Amino acid sequence: MDEVTIRLPIEPLEEGGYVATSPDVPGLVAEGRTIVESCLEHGDLAPAALSDAKNHAAVDLKVPVLVR
Repeated sequence: MDEVTIRLPIEPLEEGGYVATSPDVPGLVAEGRTIVESCLEHGDLAPAALSDAKNHAAVDLKVPVLVR
């Protein structure tokens, strides 16, 4: 398996919550109540870039993804 890195900008929504999209994966859209909601729900550590993020701030992440 190979690993590639995709860009994953996360932005706050006016009505609350966050949305993540990726210019590298057309059609990818994920929403959550908090910026680390998925990490907390699955018991995963939040990426270091998120630990420094202020509430309601946009964050640009680069996420490694395995491809076959």
